[in-house]
Amino acid sequence: MTLVEWAEVVRAELDLVGAEPLGKADVDRVLDLARDAAHSVARPAAPLTTYLLGVAVGQGADPEAAAAVLSRLALSQGDGAQDA
Repeated sequence: MTLVEWAEVVRAELDLVGAEPLGKADVDRVLDLARDAAHSVARPAAPLTTYLLGVAVGQGADPEAAAAVLSRLALSQGDGAQDA
């Protein structure tokens, strides 16, 4: 099962009707953000940051713009990453 297919299974299970299906670019955006947060902040920051991206998008934020802002924020944390 691909991640795009998994996203569709999850979307259906959560009954996210009216939402457009996720494409590869959407999945890649979330994974890139998770990578930036995990490597620049701390590993646990990856799911937390992507969750907060989802909250922002659910409240109307543009997914691409919000992910770019969060990636820049995470990357600005530099080499001070720690696991907490």
